[in-house]
Amino acid sequence: MREVFGYIRDYFRHVNKKLLVVCSFQSAILIYLNYHYKLESWLTSRQSLAWPAFTGHYIIFITAFALPYLFCSLAEKKPFFHNKPFVILVVISPAIFSLKMALPRELPFSIDVNWNEYWNWIYYWPLRLVIVVSILVLLWKMFDSDQPFYGVTMKNFKWKPYALMLLCMLPLIAAASTQADFLMMYPKIKSVSHIGNAIHLSWVHKLLFELSYGSDFLGIEIFFRGFLILAFIKWAGMDAILPMTCFYCTIHFGKPLGECISSYFGGMILGIVVYNTRSIYGGLIVHLGIAWMMEIGGYVGGAF
Repeated sequence: MREVFGYIRDYFRHVNKKLLVVCSFQSAILIYLNYHYKLESWLTSRQSLAWPAFTGHYIIFITAFALPYLFCSLAEKKPFFHNKPFVILVVISPAIFSLKMALPRELPFSIDVNWNEYWNWIYYWPLRLVIVVSILVLLWKMFDSDQPFYGVTMKNFKWKPYALMLLCMLPLIAAASTQADFLMMYPKIKSVSHIGNAIHLSWVHKLLFELSYGSDFLGIEIFFRGFLILAFIKWAGMDAILPMTCFYCTIHFGKPLGECISSYFGGMILGIVVYNTRSIYGGLIVHLGIAWMMEIGGYVGGAF
């Protein structure tokens, strides 16, 4: 745990403070626009845009991701945008996650409409994982094959600090599980629970749902902490953390406001850890552990 705190302390000691403030202010503006004016919903439903679910997300993501690099380039006089591979990856990165967000969810698994909805949820997250990882493998082979695949390595990985982090989060999640907006979102099985009167969802079905939901976090860690840190580190070094953090915050726009705000700080901490360890496993333990603890909190909180 002391080692992780050391990483965080060193980061805030060396980061460009003005850049940190500017990027934090940018995220605050985007959060304000989304939660007061429904920015994400407005953009992703604009029929004037080609494939609005993709294009609307891309506008948000490229803004959140590219602007911090522009600010950094200007503040520190680093010629990021003179490098063609860098520009290609900056443009492609938001497109990958926009594609993930825009994928259709309806496939004909069953003639029973209720079971069909359930199985569409089960396939949805693993399919997105496969698509994102497949694209990242191609990019890794093109640009970064001299390093392990975007943080998928056990080197320098120690599990105890991350287990302690989860213990620290436990009382916070327990408190959140008493709040109405939290219980409206969690457990995620509520997205299909309205069909519970038509079909019986056994504990096996619910477990399968949670495993499918958990697979999404593997893709998120590989993409944000693995790809967006380790693919850009050769150009930006420590400065790769802030653009990833701003981008990561925007994918939480559909979540409760408190969760969206906390994702900015949580994403930054996980980015700092990966920057120092070059492994995503610590972040995966924390992220997936928190997600499943929130699920349990939703089950328990909703029972009272």
